[in-house]
Parts: sequence; C-alpha cells; structure tokens
Amino acid sequence: MAATPMLPPNLAPGDGNAPAAPPPPGTDMTGICFRDQLWLNTYPLDRNLVFDYFALSPFYDYTCNNEQLRMRSIHPLDISHLSKMTGVEFMLNEVIEPHLFVIRKQKRDGPEKVTPMLTYYVLDGSIYQAPQVCNVFAARVGRTLYHISKAFTTAASRLEKIGHADSENESVSNEPKAAKETIDFKEVKRVDHILASLQRKLPPAPQPPPFPEGYAPPSNAEGEQGPETEQADPKIPLVDPILDQGPSKRQKYT
Repeated sequence: MAATPMLPPNLAPGDGNAPAAPPPPGTDMTGICFRDQLWLNTYPLDRNLVFDYFALSPFYDYTCNNEQLRMRSIHPLDISHLSKMTGVEFMLNEVIEPHLFVIRKQKRDGPEKVTPMLTYYVLDGSIYQAPQVCNVFAARVGRTLYHISKAFTTAASRLEKIGHADSENESVSNEPKAAKETIDFKEVKRVDHILASLQRKLPPAPQPPPFPEGYAPPSNAEGEQGPETEQADPKIPLVDPILDQGPSKRQKYT
C-alpha cells in the first residue's frame, strides 16, 4: 500500500493557521464533492489504494475501525480483522476499476450483524456522498408536484385567452363558420359509404308510366333510331297530337 497522509488536514502540523475543520462525518454532505488531482497523478486508483484516497476526503471518519487497522499497518479493508471488531467501519461494496468505487459506511455489532448508515462513491476520481432513498423520493415528489401545478396554471391561462378570443370573434367577425372549416376527406368518404349502403337497402325505383297512345319520342341523332321507329308508318306524325301547336305549326296531310 502506498504511503499517504494518515492524519486529517486539521490535525496536520503547520504554522498555527490550520484550515477549518470539515463537517462532522454522518451529516448531509450531498452538496459537496472532493477531488485531489495531485494524488491522482501520483498513485493509481484501484481497489488497493482507493481507501487511502477516500481517507483524504471530508467524508472520512477518523474514529472508524479502518483507521485503527491503518495505524497497525494492516490493510484497512481486511475483513478478517474488521469482522472481529465493533463500531463504525467502511467497506468497499462495488468496484468497476478504474471508474467507479462504491464505499458503504456501516455500524458493526458482531461478526454477522451490520447496519448500513451511508454510501459514498468515487466516480472517475471525484468522491460524492450518495443521497438517502427518502431524500430522493421527497425530491422527486416535490419536483412532480411543481410540474403538475405549473401545467394546470398554464392550461388555465390558455383557456382564458381562448375564451376571450372567441367572444371577441363572435362580436366583431361576421364570417360564416363554413368558410373557416377545413374539408376532411376521410369524413367525406365515410358519408359516401353510408349513403351507398342505404341505397343498397332501399327497394328499386318503380317503372316510369307508359307514353300516351300514338306518341313516339323524337330521335336525338340520325342513325340512332330503333327498329320500331324504322317500321313506323310515315303517315303518323312524329309530334304529340295531344299538345296544341297552333294552326301555323300543325302539319297538313293530303
């Protein structure tokens, strides 16, 4: 294990102007981050040295059992020694070298009885305190309520504007509504389909009434006359005898 400082910064000898003591371990320090670039440039960050790096941060508790093992020149994460002790200790819970190291602070009451307290993680050389689950849920619920309240406020204000604009349009504008509506071709096709289905259900149209006796319909074009028209008597007039055409328009027969 590399030789790194074992005393906290506030206990290191100096010229009398010692830096201020860090916050007491165990308090909420989720808003701060620790990073020592000089140490990272000097030592490799792996599972053997990550605890020495963590001991430099304000998250470290110098009253833990790991510190007692360091003073006895024993690796601070040796579980064979930590399991025989009681009190506060740090354990390396998860490792993804060299990017992520999860360190858990727990209270040991026996070889098999431990109570988790806090969790810290070293992400690419920066040390953070993980928030507790209750704080995460409280933050998420508060954020959700804020966005829901904001959405209802925005919707109410927009509905107010729409209602005000509609009232103004009804009083000022006289344009027909049909001119503003757009044609929906799907709706047109649906109406055509309904009309076609109704037409199929209706009974067939009745036959037209017969023509009066002696009436022959005039032909529209030459050569379109049927066989009955060709065999008709040329002496029979091709006009309706019932209609009075006047003396000047009546055909004379000899």
